[in-house]
Amino acid sequence: MIAEGTVVVRRLLGSPYPIRALLGVPRRIEELASELDDLPVPAYIASAEVMAEVVGFHLNRGVLAVADRAPAPSVTELARGARLLAVTEGVGDHENLGALFRNAAALGVDGVLLGGGSADPLYRRSVRVSMGHVLRVPHAPLQPWPDGLAMLRELGFRVVAMTPRADGVPPAELGLAGQRVALVLGSEGPGLSEPALAAADSWLRIPMADGVDSLNVATSAAIAFHALRG
Repeated sequence: MIAEGTVVVRRLLGSPYPIRALLGVPRRIEELASELDDLPVPAYIASAEVMAEVVGFHLNRGVLAVADRAPAPSVTELARGARLLAVTEGVGDHENLGALFRNAAALGVDGVLLGGGSADPLYRRSVRVSMGHVLRVPHAPLQPWPDGLAMLRELGFRVVAMTPRADGVPPAELGLAGQRVALVLGSEGPGLSEPALAAADSWLRIPMADGVDSLNVATSAAIAFHALRG
């Protein structure tokens, strides 16, 4: 995986992802010098022009790091002690997924489970848009999909699916206080599949003004995270 920029690289340094090497312009490597002193990995210095030739594009942030992926936790491990989980289906846009992770970190979500059709959260663009928070928020695949939602119910979660349908219930009316919640989110186009909706215990709807039928998935997630975090 690749981390870009000093903010994201610093979050990588504090994560379980083993760093292989860094490449940056002199100023950016100097900014990270104190954190790199005890790190037994090479830090290469190059001009912005040389960096562009090496990586294939102009790097505005001036530094990047390459790291190995850390093993994903099991669903049981991720759910242990969690009160609020996000579950995605069909969120295939890397920027949307990165923004969702950033919102999850900001609003106290304990982990993200990736269902069918979800993008790779460690893809370069996802990591960048998340501002590195994808490295902080535990995540794991949830398979098989959507049958894996039953596992969350067995672990003590109420499975709540987000939908714009009129028979969805606003968050304040769901009676979720004190409950462990797994919030299932679909892509902003088609939304959740019928099997995923059928596998949920409840449907959650965000009330919106007339003439607006949906929100960006990361925006919807942020509203729901705030309403459900208790």
